[in-house]
Amino acid sequence: MNIQAMSFNEIRRTGIEALTEKLGAVGMIRFLQQNKTGYGDYTEDREEILGNPSLEEIYNGMKNSKKI
Repeated sequence: MNIQAMSFNEIRRTGIEALTEKLGAVGMIRFLQQNKTGYGDYTEDREEILGNPSLEEIYNGMKNSKKI
């Protein structure tokens, strides 16, 4: 099997087949439920949490965190 030549859909299908073989149908579904795609707007959340720091503020924060 040449993974490099496979499309994303082929890789996904092969992965689901492998999970089903090893875990059974219910185990495969439970595994996929744990790894579902997230939601929300990361950029908006990041700005709300971190603000919009300048490069100098980021640098100083990194420099100061190494002193701890």
